[in-house]
Amino acid sequence: MLIDLTTRINNIAFNIRTVTAAQARSELESNHGIVIDVRESEEVDSMSVNGAVVIPRGVLEMKVLALVKDAATPLYLFCASGMRAKLGAEQLLLMGYENVSVITCSVQTIKDANAQ
Repeated sequence: MLIDLTTRINNIAFNIRTVTAAQARSELESNHGIVIDVRESEEVDSMSVNGAVVIPRGVLEMKVLALVKDAATPLYLFCASGMRAKLGAEQLLLMGYENVSVITCSVQTIKDANAQ
């Protein structure tokens, strides 16, 4: 049976921890996690988020191991709509990362929270 992307996202969403930008910022102060922007370069060029590591969704699985070697490192993913971040989070969990969250706010809200 074929499913569309929205249905696929809805099916994985219950397994993915979601947080607001404020929650992520608060947690990052104590857990020293990593914020990963999974948007494409053109999107990042128009609005970047201070402190976020840019790894586009299309290459996330190939590049994350070079950056994050400890499976317990808290990872916070975001994108413009949340869809790519949720797909990326699912893959990171399948790869063995144990502490993966998706930030569910707009990029502007995330940018504002990181600027404080």
